[in-house]
Order: sequence, then structure tokens, then C-alpha cells
Amino acid sequence: MKRICSLALLAGLTAGQAYAYDLPTVNLGLTSFLDGGLPAGPGWYAQEYLQNYSASQLNDQNGDKLGLPKSKLHYQVSVTQLSYLSQQRLGNASLGINMLLPWVSRMDMDDGLNHAALKSQSGMGDLMVGPFIQFDPVMGDNGPRFVQRLEFQVNLPTGEYDRNKDINPGSNFWSLDPYWAGTYWFTPKWTASVRFHYLYSFKNSDPSYAFGDVGSTQAGQALHANFASEYALTPQLRVGLNGYWLKQITDTQVDGKDVEGRREQVWAIGPGAMYSFSQDDHLFANAYFEQDVKNRPDGSRVQVRFVHHF
Repeated sequence: MKRICSLALLAGLTAGQAYAYDLPTVNLGLTSFLDGGLPAGPGWYAQEYLQNYSASQLNDQNGDKLGLPKSKLHYQVSVTQLSYLSQQRLGNASLGINMLLPWVSRMDMDDGLNHAALKSQSGMGDLMVGPFIQFDPVMGDNGPRFVQRLEFQVNLPTGEYDRNKDINPGSNFWSLDPYWAGTYWFTPKWTASVRFHYLYSFKNSDPSYAFGDVGSTQAGQALHANFASEYALTPQLRVGLNGYWLKQITDTQVDGKDVEGRREQVWAIGPGAMYSFSQDDHLFANAYFEQDVKNRPDGSRVQVRFVHHF
């Protein structure tokens, strides 16, 4: 869950230097309210995400626009998620599994040079699979007070990738992205949720042409999180704020050597809402506006998400 499009490797024009956005797809804002638990107990869940992302510029390590006539990015992506929460118990928790598959249906990149500097493609993204442990909620006098989940997510390099493209839906390398998610009820109507990930990427043995004649690249380690708080105006309608944060904490490596100046960072915040048609059907709408962006696109995203429990 991501930056949905893996903005993997961007070639720059300044002083022959290869500008690259190295991290794989991760969950940036896909999940928000009531994230610590599943809404309707054991069984199968289907979720569909539709997201629109627009960036007015691509930023360098100082947070400034890359040295191109234009650096605009616009993409649309859908993510299909299947989840299963089993009856298998592990102490005070149940075991389950998540599977997510992104599809980038539209990818528009404008470098102001008729794609002479930046080339992109749409298509299938990387499959994400994660076994998880869903803990039972801690109950209070007026309902749940706290619920949490642990998941060991693995990102598989199954997506579309072309080393001669600067922007690909797939990353062409394996990565591990485990997380902890929790929701706390301040009152029966007011909650706060957080999801915290640690990202470790393995080597790409067929790296982008932007790096020149090298044998491998390896994106640096990163931390990223989603956070949200909402209030129930009615039993069906909740409104609040949602956001995300990402920071790369180690350097990208090229042929095993650290390369400085490529660490990514961003945070974003915006409004959101959730409408529950029933205990089994829920609709989310979220908007995010990015801040303090380095070595990444600088823009905003809007998404809708539908959850159904069979």
C-alpha cells in the first residue's frame, strides 16, 4: 500500500546526474479510519480502492523542482484487496491473510520535452501478500476501547517493469513492509487510528538505464505511517482528518555502495469521511495534500474505498 505507482527511477538532465525515486510502492493513505480492526468479524472481505494523484512538480533532495521545463505527473490507479479472517485462534487473537493488487490505468508524465527526458508506462503493479494477527478488542463499559493488528507484508515483483522507462507500475525487486495498526476509542463516537510500517527492499538486478552501466541497485530502508481521527455525526456517518508520513532512513546503494542525496520524505494531511450502509458495507472518501516533499513528486491525491464483508 503506496505510493501506488512505483515512481522508481527518474533520469535527470542536470550535469549528467541520474535523478531517481527509488522506493517501491507503499501504502500512503490507502487506509485511514478504524484501521486497527476488521468491521464484521471472521470471514472474507473484498475492498476496492480508486485513487487519483496529481503532482505539479517533481522535487529534488532540497525540496526544489527538478531542472526540467516541466515535471508534472498525473495517474489513476485501482487496488483490489481480498482479506480472510479465519476462526483459527492464537491466544486472544485470530489469524488471517491480506492480498492486494494495484492496476495503474492511466499514467501521464509531462517533462516539457515531449518525453525526451522522462518516459512512463501504465499496467499491473506488484502483488502484496501479508499474513496477519488480528487481536480481540479491549472492551470498556460502553463498547470497544482499543483494537490492534500485526501483519508481515511481502511485496512481490510481479508488476510491469521496463528498465528503459523512468516510471513503472512495478519495482522489479522484492521488499518487506511489515506493520502494526491500532485504533483507540476516546469515546464511543471519537476514535484515532495509526498504522506504522518498516520497509526493507532487496536488490534490483536489472536497474534503470538512468544509473548507467551498473550491476544492481538497492533502495534504502524507510519508515512510513498512516494516521487518522474521526467523529461519528450519526451511527452511519463519520467525518475527520487523515494523513500519512514517509521518511527514508538509509541511503540507496548502487553496486553495494551508498549514494547520498537520494533519501525520500513526505507528509500529507486532509479531510475524510466514512459512511456505513450496514455492518458489512462501508464507503470511505479521503483527500491528501502533500508537504515537505524531498526526492518525490509533490502533489495531492483523492481516493474512494469500498469495503464488503461476505
